[in-house]
Amino acid sequence: MASKRITLRKKIALEITRLARKDTVREHPLRTLFWECTLRCNAACRHCGSDCKASAAAKDMPVADFLKVIDSITPHVNPHKVLVIFTGGEALVRNDIEQCGIELYRRGYPWGIVSNGYLLTEKRLLSLCKSGLHAATISLDGFADAHDWLRRVPNGFQKATEAIKLLAQTNDVVWDVVTCANQQNIDTLTDFKEYLLSIGVKRWRIFTIFPVGRAAENPELQLSDEQFTRLMNFIADTRKEGRIQVSYGCEGFLGGYEAEVRDTFFHCDAGITVGSILHDGSISACPSIRANYSQGNIYKDDFWAVWNNGFDQFRNRSWMKNGICANCKMFRYCGGNGFHLRDENGNLLFCHYHRLVR
Repeated sequence: MASKRITLRKKIALEITRLARKDTVREHPLRTLFWECTLRCNAACRHCGSDCKASAAAKDMPVADFLKVIDSITPHVNPHKVLVIFTGGEALVRNDIEQCGIELYRRGYPWGIVSNGYLLTEKRLLSLCKSGLHAATISLDGFADAHDWLRRVPNGFQKATEAIKLLAQTNDVVWDVVTCANQQNIDTLTDFKEYLLSIGVKRWRIFTIFPVGRAAENPELQLSDEQFTRLMNFIADTRKEGRIQVSYGCEGFLGGYEAEVRDTFFHCDAGITVGSILHDGSISACPSIRANYSQGNIYKDDFWAVWNNGFDQFRNRSWMKNGICANCKMFRYCGGNGFHLRDENGNLLFCHYHRLVR
């Protein structure tokens, strides 16, 4: 299959974006702060890259400890421009999310959750909204057989669907559905799109799986190059239809598909505008990145000092220009791809662009 060509117009836009990107890297404004508030989870997803368990040995970080970090950041940022996202594990296994949420709301921070939806009942959603819930993402990975196969939790599809229908009834929360494209659902995405529309979904993100954690042991989770190209065409065509706002996740540079499957050109914001506090207090970038890339710990370091003076390997990515990236003419635009696609030694696990250029 011929690769999708990068047009001259697109290359000019990529150059403009690259230059503007330099300013963002230099200023590194914190815009998104993830809090890995628990490692406990009520599912056992086949593709999970963490060690989340139903009864994780690691204790949950106290809300008060996290809020101390928030208060240390507040003098340096405009709270209204920093989105705090609770992730895990499964954030909703904590019964004090609302307590933290209302404190964030009082301080002016918008906040949201990433959830499998299993615990999002009507009562819980009302409680979250009263605490200032601003955004939510629910995972739904195809129809029942495909979703429950991937998530390995009883009635997961039914519970996630119920959560989505509840969110569709509120005007107070910005929400979307995220779907993991894999061998089990790739052939049903067209029908699944119609299903999502029928239950009120307006925003849909699709991502693919990188081979770490449990996913490394499940080759059937990975799409073939042909299937991956087909997925890109599906997303591009669906965007042209305009019936649902669909985009591909921040998984890497996509060559000729750039700005056709996302609203913007690819950029990895880890450590540039995105930071995270992990369950043990580690200061990191995107929570999808390996733990050995942590920059400090809130129990011994000042977050804001680390944010300003750490993260050099995230902001100066020239060290990534090795291996398959060494002689790639697209490196100037992708900057070495998504940071989460690097292993513990900094080597690129795989490159989507080279999958598409065949």
